[in-house]
Amino acid sequence: MAGVHSGERMAGVFSYESSEIDWCEDNYRHSEHVVESFNTMSSFIFFIISPIMLYLLHPYAKERSLAIHLVWVMMIFVGLFSAYFHMTLSFVGQMLDELSILWVLAVGYAVWFPRRLFPSFIKDRSTFSKLVLVITVISSVSSFVKPTANAYALNCFGLHLLYTLIMEMKCCTDQKALRLAKLSIALWVLAISCWLSDRFGCSFWQRINFCYLHGFWHILIVIAVAYGSTLIAYLDANYEIPYSLPGLQYWPCDKWAVGLPHIVLKGNPKTEKRC
Repeated sequence: MAGVHSGERMAGVFSYESSEIDWCEDNYRHSEHVVESFNTMSSFIFFIISPIMLYLLHPYAKERSLAIHLVWVMMIFVGLFSAYFHMTLSFVGQMLDELSILWVLAVGYAVWFPRRLFPSFIKDRSTFSKLVLVITVISSVSSFVKPTANAYALNCFGLHLLYTLIMEMKCCTDQKALRLAKLSIALWVLAISCWLSDRFGCSFWQRINFCYLHGFWHILIVIAVAYGSTLIAYLDANYEIPYSLPGLQYWPCDKWAVGLPHIVLKGNPKTEKRC
């Protein structure tokens, strides 16, 4: 009997709508197999932006560390788990969605956190990365025991990264980098506003029959990450590989000053992308 109950509990966490979270979009409006259609479809923006960013940042990653590619590889998994979560609203989908975000932040933390800000007892990035790995594994396991712990871990990683970036930008005089920082913050604020409005202002959006803000959060947050991570990578390149003469450009054409930002290594013309 214990095995039967255990099996039922296991099946329960995979079942549709087993998560305590239900976003504002009407459930099963367009399909009996998809709980939140727009939120599910908007998650596919991750599969569009991530491969492009992998390509654009490859010259920098090749010169700096191929481990940097893990950030956007993990973003693909964020999109996959986000789509699964919104398709089913299952507890397992929720956990995979949240944990994939945690691991993206952890990977970014491990590869980009400035070496000069390491704790005094850590002498190299390899040791720092192992410490981040241990903390992330503990947080991941703890989130299954107490799911609310994951939110605290996400906030701790995210807020500390944001604080570090703000401190770094105070010393920056590069106008292109400062503009990118402003755009990153604006996109981030707009994305968070969509998330909060969908979560806490649902009754208003239902009255005007516009329950899609969480889907817009998906789109905006991917673009915000593309902008923010490129800015962080640019600052990192100036510290770690200054001989490559890193610069900022936009894809598909830098003259537009809009699009997806990326790093060009002016010290090595073979890696430079042109319109």
